[in-house]
Amino acid sequence: MSDERQPDTPAEDAPDKPDQNRSAGPEDRKGRDDRARDDRARDDDGKADGGSGKDDDAEDEAAERQRERERELERASGRIKEYTRDPLAEEQSEDAPTDLAAAARTRRATRTLFDVGRDLTSFDRSYIGSAIVGDINLHMDARRSGSGMRSGPVPDEELRRLRRVHVEPEGYLRLRNTLRARRLLVLGAAPGTGRTSTALSLLDEVTTASANGAAPEPGAGSRVRRVDPDGGVRRLAESLGHSHDDGEQTQSGTGYLLELSLTRPGALPPAEMDLDELAAALDRRDAYAVIVVTVGSAANALLAGRYGMLCPPAPTQELLRTRLLERMERHAAAAPDGGPAPAELLARGEELWAREEVKGVVGLKDLRPAEAGLLASLLAGHVLGDLSYEELLAGCRSLAASQVQEWFAGVDRALTARPADGSGAGHPDTATLFHPVAFRIALAVLGGASHSAVAAAAYLLTWELSVQCDPDNTPARPLFCDDPEADLALSRAEVTDGRVEVAGGEVPARLIWYRGTALPSAVLTELWDRHFPVRAPVVRWLRLLADDPRSQVWMRAAVAAGELCVRDFDYGYTELVRPLAEAATPRRRIFAATTLDQAAGHDSHRGTVHRLVGDWSRNGTKALRWTAAMALGYGNSAASMDDTLDGLARIGVRDDGDQLAVASFNVVRLLALPDADQVLTRIAEWTHHKREAYQDLGLVTTVRLSLTTVDEVLTEDPDAPLADRGDWPLPLALAATRPELVGPMADLMWTALNTARARDVAMDALERLLRSSVRKDGTEWTRPGLAELLPELATEDHDQRRLDWLLRHMMNDPENPLPDARARDLWWLAVTPRRPDRRERTRRERTREEDRHG
Repeated sequence: MSDERQPDTPAEDAPDKPDQNRSAGPEDRKGRDDRARDDRARDDDGKADGGSGKDDDAEDEAAERQRERERELERASGRIKEYTRDPLAEEQSEDAPTDLAAAARTRRATRTLFDVGRDLTSFDRSYIGSAIVGDINLHMDARRSGSGMRSGPVPDEELRRLRRVHVEPEGYLRLRNTLRARRLLVLGAAPGTGRTSTALSLLDEVTTASANGAAPEPGAGSRVRRVDPDGGVRRLAESLGHSHDDGEQTQSGTGYLLELSLTRPGALPPAEMDLDELAAALDRRDAYAVIVVTVGSAANALLAGRYGMLCPPAPTQELLRTRLLERMERHAAAAPDGGPAPAELLARGEELWAREEVKGVVGLKDLRPAEAGLLASLLAGHVLGDLSYEELLAGCRSLAASQVQEWFAGVDRALTARPADGSGAGHPDTATLFHPVAFRIALAVLGGASHSAVAAAAYLLTWELSVQCDPDNTPARPLFCDDPEADLALSRAEVTDGRVEVAGGEVPARLIWYRGTALPSAVLTELWDRHFPVRAPVVRWLRLLADDPRSQVWMRAAVAAGELCVRDFDYGYTELVRPLAEAATPRRRIFAATTLDQAAGHDSHRGTVHRLVGDWSRNGTKALRWTAAMALGYGNSAASMDDTLDGLARIGVRDDGDQLAVASFNVVRLLALPDADQVLTRIAEWTHHKREAYQDLGLVTTVRLSLTTVDEVLTEDPDAPLADRGDWPLPLALAATRPELVGPMADLMWTALNTARARDVAMDALERLLRSSVRKDGTEWTRPGLAELLPELATEDHDQRRLDWLLRHMMNDPENPLPDARARDLWWLAVTPRRPDRRERTRRERTREEDRHG
């Protein structure tokens, strides 16, 4: 960009315009120059003849032909401009338009929840129901009996074993001191977290010492007793002054364990006055009592009172080590020849647990006492040679499945247990009954979204489940009974600080996840394979999520729907995929396309998806072809990249380019994949095709490439080189990370800039690339990519004159003028050769291309 030229006179430096008479294909330089010389020669001959031989009719006819050519060029230019529109521009909704960049980012984050080194189908294929490892009997079925323990003493043997293996949770000392001071403790925790063991351990400690500090003599009577929960707190208080149901007289210094179930129909928590009466009775008897309750809204009043305290879980590593050591010591004691020392076996077991593969198939961040015991038995079994490595992995995989089976087993059994008199007394409210399981399903589908989004989706699913189960009654939704902390504890979830996208920007949010990578897949497997009636309400719920305008919701639901389709593709295709693929709104069709792509990620279903999408691209309705194009854009819905591009070309050129916009967009999406060079080659072939429809596909794809950011198309590895350039225009990000693609991209852009019908939109796209060199705050943005690409676009004088005109036009823009210094920097980036050998090769290639198409 020479200094002596004035910025306010760009016209004199404007580049030569391509021949406007040729609208059906890309221009080539040699043909254009030859025609220009012929036109000038004819003009000179006409002037020399003084206009002889031309009458008014001939002049009018020529003028009319010229005007027709101009109108045709204008129509062709408008057609190209229309093709480069947003493929979702047709979306008609009161909600905000679909943000494809946010959706792509959400998909990348969500796929990691189901990519934990296992195929979803492995959960039931390798499930272990029970096994015997040496002298240890393993029971993997987590559907434990829900009936409470009846009244009776706790055997001394159980207390002795408890002293050996119990791992104290954080805050255990405070729990013990509180029990000693108040005689009564209400202990709240989630089932399975070791709350009962902790309660027994506390009672064992506070009742062990006698008044003088000596241990009680053997046979003096049971110090710790379980109490039948049916009687409740009042009955226990009354019994302290009388006799037990079994005829034994009460003793001083006894500890009582009472497990209250507040989730049963009609169950009410004890009043604070009743607890005070029990504490006074315990004090008179020098006795102690621990009441175990499940955290939740029903127990909130108890836990907030003077006797209530939460019981944190025991640390996983210490819990597992204790259980593993117990099993190794038991084996060493039973071995006739002694065998390896327990410490040696323990070290081998811990080394086995440290393997990433073993931890991966367990897929639980925290282990509960029963799970730690099962895992310790599995590790010991493999160390001792009783289990193969494959059996070990299968057993480890069953831990998450067992937890999920416990969550869902017989949830609605209470609804069928009607009173004998037929009244509704004691009948639980369906919304209250189904909310915990609905929350777990919503968390499996939307894990990683905001807590509020998961909670709202859970209530939506609660409604669907309630209506399905009890259609004659409208389910009620309590407004002030939520207990988020209880939801987290009961569902093994955690909340972390993060950010979510709202209207194109990021805002702080509380994100929620399962505490274990295996739980989302295990929940979906349990739901789909073992509870068939629940499929209908879940499908209706997923369709509702497909209409949610938030990418963090609908995209996560689409990925989870793909995993469900893997479980039963016939059902998923009929009830979910096909209806959404033919929907009127683009978001629903993208949902269906994403679901198919997720299913194609499994070897068992890849061929089915290939055939289905291929058939849609050939013979499908307009909506199905649109959905097929979006599925092909992921790169997994055809057998090869050639097949993918063939399918997109079929969709793009059919019906006078009716769906060329969505086809070109999905071709651009493929450029974020490793096969980008193959995609660029095919685009070049289209631009030189003899049919105008293919030429339009190539030109539009080239222009759209410059208008697309990385975030809109990056679909796979979040750690890919392009990932940290999410807001970069895709061609500049590719130029900065993959220099071998610079030449093919530059050739395509040169073709678009020198084709009459694509010139205007191509110039606008080039201007957008130039303006991205530096951010508004002055920091560098895409300049490294421009430094690679611009020299390839300005190899000849004509190209440089065009760039010079464009820069001056940008400098004179009244609304957004380009600073002089930035314009000069861009100019020198373009005219300074970076790879002379590449520039000479490009000239030769273009000359050969001109000779072929001139």
